[in-house]
Amino acid sequence: MLKLLNNIQDHFLQWDKQRSMKLQTLPGLFISHGSPMLALNPEQVGPALNRLGLNLPQPQAIAVLSAHWESNALEVSTGVRPETWHDFRGFPPELYEIRYPAPGDPQLAEEILHLFSEAHISAHANSTRPRDHGVWMPLLHMYPQADIPVVEISLPMNISAKEIYKIGQTLAVLREKQILLMGSGSITHNLRELSWQGENANVPEWASTFRNTVVSKLHHQDFDAVLDWKNLPFIERNHPTLEHFAPLFFAMGTGHRFSIVHSSFSMGSLGMDIYRFD
Repeated sequence: MLKLLNNIQDHFLQWDKQRSMKLQTLPGLFISHGSPMLALNPEQVGPALNRLGLNLPQPQAIAVLSAHWESNALEVSTGVRPETWHDFRGFPPELYEIRYPAPGDPQLAEEILHLFSEAHISAHANSTRPRDHGVWMPLLHMYPQADIPVVEISLPMNISAKEIYKIGQTLAVLREKQILLMGSGSITHNLRELSWQGENANVPEWASTFRNTVVSKLHHQDFDAVLDWKNLPFIERNHPTLEHFAPLFFAMGTGHRFSIVHSSFSMGSLGMDIYRFD
């Protein structure tokens, strides 16, 4: 009997080892998630997100730090099946009918909390947080079947860019377990400057200069210059508040090798870039 149990144990250990060997390392991503209307009108970025989802090895799970979960302390969603939250007003009724029913992943959430604890980063579990559009809007295009577990991570607004970068660094090890790490924000985000009616849709110089400067710094691996965001050109005009730029700091922490997946502008000055960090 003991021999049989040992054989069974050896079989499962071998199976687990083979499974681990088959796991592929995924990149970290920064995704400009754009207006909620992209769920109905994908423009250029929707197909780009869809291609990205098709070209990557299918993730075991996805962890997203979203611009739309601003918090005082770092939090991690531990819910089993978070609700789809339509955290916006004044859009067409059909937008509010969209659901993204991907399950949560409490086990991954606990692993994330453990990694934070080991790195001496204070973080808390949140079992009731619904899923904001910073999470479900890009995933709707990347993984429309909504069958991959998703864990959301909050954006503490009382910490520095380097501390957000460290959050990404701390979770980078998860990439080796075929877990996709995403920072969801926007490379430019000044809603008052947008051409909502599609008029005057030329990209203003202050937006293109800012975007091009950030890309140049990342290409040359000058991450410190991006983290020193106050000295970037036209920063206040592109980001009157920092929450949509800050997820880039998280994504930068997940990998050192930068590449552009997609680049475009919407409504004049809304940058829709997607960046990859390997």
